[in-house]
Amino acid sequence: MDNSGKEKEATALMAEAEKKMKSSQSFFGAMFGGSSKLEEACDMFVRAANMYKMAKNWCAAGNAFSQAACLHLQMQSKHDAATNFIDAGNAFKKADPQEAINCLNRAIEIYTDMGRFTIAAKHHITIAEIYETEMVDIDKAIAHYEQAADYYKGEESTSSANKCLLKVATYAAQLEQYPKAIEIYEQVGTHAMDSTLLKYSAKDHFFKAALCHFCVDMLNAKLAVQKYEEMFPAFSDARECKLLKKLLDAYEEQNLEAYTDSVKEFDTISRLDQWLTTMLLRIKKTIQDDESDLR
Repeated sequence: MDNSGKEKEATALMAEAEKKMKSSQSFFGAMFGGSSKLEEACDMFVRAANMYKMAKNWCAAGNAFSQAACLHLQMQSKHDAATNFIDAGNAFKKADPQEAINCLNRAIEIYTDMGRFTIAAKHHITIAEIYETEMVDIDKAIAHYEQAADYYKGEESTSSANKCLLKVATYAAQLEQYPKAIEIYEQVGTHAMDSTLLKYSAKDHFFKAALCHFCVDMLNAKLAVQKYEEMFPAFSDARECKLLKKLLDAYEEQNLEAYTDSVKEFDTISRLDQWLTTMLLRIKKTIQDDESDLR
């Protein structure tokens, strides 16, 4: 379907909206229904934005939504302004990630000002995802996930907060910020083990925390495993705990073959994801390094 006609229509609407804006700012315009003219201009900007979307001109759509948002702010319609900034962000996401982030941040400012922290948190996650995938700036992604988690915690949405924190822990461990990752995995694991629904996932969190300990120091990892078994007796029977003990033994014996075999055996039943593979390879490398030091 040819949508080029839509783009022309949208451009004409934009020009019409600009005219309405200017006339509302003139002395006579302000006296005779200035605010209704601004409302009409807003509607025109939104209609133009939707036409640009149909024509897949994402930047023009984002720009039109932004102009509608600014007009809504001028008219003190905060909620409508925030909605338009979100629409603008979603349009820009497809063409200009940085501009998308700017628009989403403006919406977040409005929502936090209105005390709508759950909605603000949701949009912080969107920004974090843009930093993850489009901008590949992991530090900024972490910062936005942390902010989202803070807002969720404040609103007593613990499970939503924990989802964000687990993202932070995943990246922190990859960036070798092990203490930060350990703190989160232990915190989320402790919360999970006290919940009937989440109990099963606790072993995964403790497993990851122990691997982070292992990357720092073998003795720490050993003590951590003992601590997790005392806190959460079901952990002792978990395959993850048994693997950790085998890896610790292999490390103490500096037995690279035993280490590799234990990981392979575990992988045949529970497939290792990219994160676990990375951590296990980092620990394996310390055995190889220690072996070469002894030679």
